[in-house]
Amino acid sequence: MSFYSKSTKPHSFSNVSNFDDISKNHIKASTLQHLIPHIALDAHNCMKCSKYKKSNTGRTSCIPRDINYLSYGDQLGTTLSSISVTFSISCAVILGIFIKYRETPIVRANNRYLSCLLLISLMLCFLCTLLFIGRPTQICCLLRQVTFGIVFTISVSSVLAKTLTVIIAFNATKPGSKLKKYVGTQLSIVLVIVCSLGEIVISAVWLASNPPFPEADTLSDPDYIILLCNEGSGFFFFCIIGYIGTLALLSFIAAFLAKDFPDRFNEAKNITFSMLGFCSMWGAFVPAYLSSKGSRMVAVEIFAILSSSAGLLGCIFIPKCYIIFLRPELNTKDPTVRK
Repeated sequence: MSFYSKSTKPHSFSNVSNFDDISKNHIKASTLQHLIPHIALDAHNCMKCSKYKKSNTGRTSCIPRDINYLSYGDQLGTTLSSISVTFSISCAVILGIFIKYRETPIVRANNRYLSCLLLISLMLCFLCTLLFIGRPTQICCLLRQVTFGIVFTISVSSVLAKTLTVIIAFNATKPGSKLKKYVGTQLSIVLVIVCSLGEIVISAVWLASNPPFPEADTLSDPDYIILLCNEGSGFFFFCIIGYIGTLALLSFIAAFLAKDFPDRFNEAKNITFSMLGFCSMWGAFVPAYLSSKGSRMVAVEIFAILSSSAGLLGCIFIPKCYIIFLRPELNTKDPTVRK
């Protein structure tokens, strides 16, 4: 759309077409510029800039709009990626500690295989946030939410399996209990696999029906072209979040019921706190995510992933490391229970 008037003074218009809401003559250019942000003006001509350009400061020509996305060069991107790598290294270190002390009572007490699986999945949770940083590409858009959903499901289902292990082990000691045959690793691994398959099915249907794709948002900010991943289907995205949230809620309920069991190495109380923080974080994530745009939306999701994963790591594994290194006298097979 273009406009022309020889009688027009600089920065004013006498004839404006195709704008029903503007009826007066001699409209100031600044007013029109406010109504139509991407217009380049001079004394005799005006034209609308393309959606990928904006007018310069003097309103005399169109210049390219800046590109905006969460990059590793940004201070926020650098900070989030550094935190992600730091926590993933912490998971690797704790995993090494658990492997080294795998025969000690505190490691064996709550299914050491599940503990190692949980540590590996948490490590991947921290690392998967790196897929959210950088220029969006087709492969990153396809992988980031699906990867996050699957590895987070493995983490939360591992926590649920650990909690159920405590409940089954405690009730199996009662006379005549039929739960003795379920004590062991097999049931826990089956539970993790079944829960993870549910998330995999949701992700597969999402990718097959309406997959995410890279998109350039030219409407949200008049000065920037915002590069982002269009999730394709908000329904499937929130299905993934809801599925993980359901598992987390079940883990919280199970851990709360088991927190007072008389076992010195009962970690149900720690799991209760971790799941409470987890559910609170993701409950706050939904409104924050929906009210954000562009790189801020990505940063909100990264923060939610990092903080909830760090909560699991800190609440479940730091107390064990404390006993291993600072209170080794507690890491024994002493049958005395601690309430």
